[in-house]
Amino acid sequence: MFRKDYLVGMIEDMTSMIAKAFGLKEQKKYTEALWEMDDLMRKNFRLNSELVNRMPTVEIIEMFRIGPTVEVDQLQGLARILRVESDIYEASDKQEEAVVRRIKALHLFLYSAVHGADRDLLNYPQHIDELLDELEEYLLPAAVEKWMVEYEEQEGYYDNAADALQRLNELDAAEGMAAGAAFYERLHLKTDEQLEAGGLTRAEVEEGRRRFQN
Repeated sequence: MFRKDYLVGMIEDMTSMIAKAFGLKEQKKYTEALWEMDDLMRKNFRLNSELVNRMPTVEIIEMFRIGPTVEVDQLQGLARILRVESDIYEASDKQEEAVVRRIKALHLFLYSAVHGADRDLLNYPQHIDELLDELEEYLLPAAVEKWMVEYEEQEGYYDNAADALQRLNELDAAEGMAAGAAFYERLHLKTDEQLEAGGLTRAEVEEGRRRFQN
């Protein structure tokens, strides 16, 4: 109960400060808007924007680890703040900074989703879909595509997962082969009806199994 109350309080606080930041953005007070997001990071996560945007995403994830468990609901909260930052940077014509933050936010949302984050806390599927649209023109890192495979499979979109797997394989053949072998073995156990609901046929799955055999 305490954890749930804490998370609800965190989201309420975030919602208020994000609304304030968007108001400042509309007034073109971009520096002040970014200060609000930096304050939000410090208050909720004892982090600051400069540190978060300098660190590799895998190291950020480890900072949210307590024993064997990553606090994924807090992690998706951080992803939400990064997404707001990206919108502020885009509004101030700093596209490169916006893209960097969007990729990092997408990575954190995907990791959180795959590792059991509360789906309704911040509606992560909507954020993931919107970030993918915003990043459509950009090549995503292999680490992001790896979680895309698992996320799309988890959501039941097996055809999208297969597309992400193909991109992963082109970026990192070793990672792609390992992920592909496991992915198609899991799909091999599905019924034809389940596969078709996810956008793949039995023949496509068997072809994938042959292609990704070690």
